[in-house]
Amino acid sequence: MADNKAKSTKPVNKTPPKSPSDPAKDRAAKQLSCDSNSSHEGAMAGELSALEEAFRKFAIHGDTRATGKEMHGKNWSKLCKDCHVIDGKNVTITDVDIVFSKIKGKSSRTITFEQFKEALQELSKKRFKDKSDEEAVQEIYKLIEGKAPIISGVTKAISSPTVSRLTDTSKFTGSHKERFDPSGKGKGKAGREDLVDASGYVSGYKHAGTYDHKVQGSK
Repeated sequence: MADNKAKSTKPVNKTPPKSPSDPAKDRAAKQLSCDSNSSHEGAMAGELSALEEAFRKFAIHGDTRATGKEMHGKNWSKLCKDCHVIDGKNVTITDVDIVFSKIKGKSSRTITFEQFKEALQELSKKRFKDKSDEEAVQEIYKLIEGKAPIISGVTKAISSPTVSRLTDTSKFTGSHKERFDPSGKGKGKAGREDLVDASGYVSGYKHAGTYDHKVQGSK
């Protein structure tokens, strides 16, 4: 009796059997879905890659701790200047600062890439007034895509009378003068030490090589 009760309490699987499907059709459907998604993502990446690359280059300019995901106002202004978004007529540095303050958050000091595109959209209306909104955005993108910060203000050597006096060997005197030849080239060890000629029998003999001349002269 106990066995019969245990068998009767066993749950019955009421799930209907799955309808048979064609494995080949399932694989084809999955492949089509993957291809569609990848092509869409690839198109988006190809459209924004050059612009985003420029954004990241300017975002990290002058800041070793920057990640490239956010941009400060100073670098934003440099980007607009280096990429000729600022033309001094339709768009000025003041316009650039106003747009930056408008787009960024109230408590934030930086803008993200998405906010960056919003700022460019704002400026494109002023920069390309004779074009439609969509064309203006594309034109301003072209000014920035593939660009990098222009490095200027390279330090140059400053000519100083004091430095020139210290490095002009023709004006050296005393023992310092003996360390250089007339062309200004250092003599090395010969300019620092008194080298003794030890080629003859007598060290430092000053009349070496005159014997033959004297013998022939006496004849």
